[in-house]
Amino acid sequence: MRLRPAPHDDLVPLLDDLRISFAATDADRERVALAIASSDDGIVVVDTQGREIVRSLGAERFRAARHSDALAQEVVERLLRGALDGVEDEEELSLFGPPRETLVVQGVPLRSTDMSVVGAAAYVRDVTELRRIESVRRDFVANVSHELKTPIGAMGLLAETFQSCDDVQVARRLADQLVRECDRLARIVDDLLDLSQAEALEHPVRDRVTVGVLVDEAVQRVRAIALARDIALRVDDIAGELSVECDPRQLVGALTNLLDNAVKYSEDGRAVDVSAVATDGRVVINVRDEGIGIPSRDLERVFERFYRVDKARSRATGGTGLGLSIVRHVAQAHGGEVMVESVEGVGSNFRLILPLAGATSEAA
Repeated sequence: MRLRPAPHDDLVPLLDDLRISFAATDADRERVALAIASSDDGIVVVDTQGREIVRSLGAERFRAARHSDALAQEVVERLLRGALDGVEDEEELSLFGPPRETLVVQGVPLRSTDMSVVGAAAYVRDVTELRRIESVRRDFVANVSHELKTPIGAMGLLAETFQSCDDVQVARRLADQLVRECDRLARIVDDLLDLSQAEALEHPVRDRVTVGVLVDEAVQRVRAIALARDIALRVDDIAGELSVECDPRQLVGALTNLLDNAVKYSEDGRAVDVSAVATDGRVVINVRDEGIGIPSRDLERVFERFYRVDKARSRATGGTGLGLSIVRHVAQAHGGEVMVESVEGVGSNFRLILPLAGATSEAA
């Protein structure tokens, strides 16, 4: 008897393509089991009596399981019973772990050529990453809408007030504020474009550039802001042989973001220290400040898009909430990472870690 599965996705036709019947020999069943085991999904096939014919390796974790996996096995068994009655069904299951997982369990009747039910199959897919990406996208759209709405609304209000204002001094102040809101909107758009480019470029154009040159360029970009706040930018001597294979524009932008944050979140008259060393084939660029620091509860989230530790101060300093997210994506695109250590009220140290050009294992 040749099984003809009910219409489904790409996994169900696997049984049909292999021309498997429940009257197959043990050797046939073994070959089917090996084929099913190659799937990343959990698969359980039963006969008309509900007896298990084959179970993939991905589904073995649910057999005689405890805790959250036992819940998944209960759903598998329930949907298999329904499938044996001819009902195709699907259920999404959230397991709180650890680790947290989201599984989609599907029960499908297996039918012969005369459409009678001759068995059932259950498929378990791990969609945790897919749901996480969907959540990130939803949050991103909501955050972008909120961030753009604020300056656009302010600009509209200022324009209306300016239109009916006869006082020259008041009009000048309104115009100055309108310019600031335009600048803020432009910064958000620029950061969004930078973030989009950092995410899209899996393999950025690479040039061999010395770390000292990258640091000097970034320092020059924030020097005016630092001088206005009487904040000293102290750069340690960086060895001339330290270099990285990078997109210079992206990497200078990432360093500029780190320095800009260090200056903005420091008290007037403080200092920001920059250094770079090589260790185990990697370059570690440190940006240390004596600023307000980051609460421990926020350390894991500071690299999220639009996340702000101090929303009021961030907006007052012109922050868009995207700078550290850009730094993280640039670091990852270059095969590196960014880390932070911080003590609230004492200061923060951000470490941008990148592969050292032309070295496999070097120590400073």
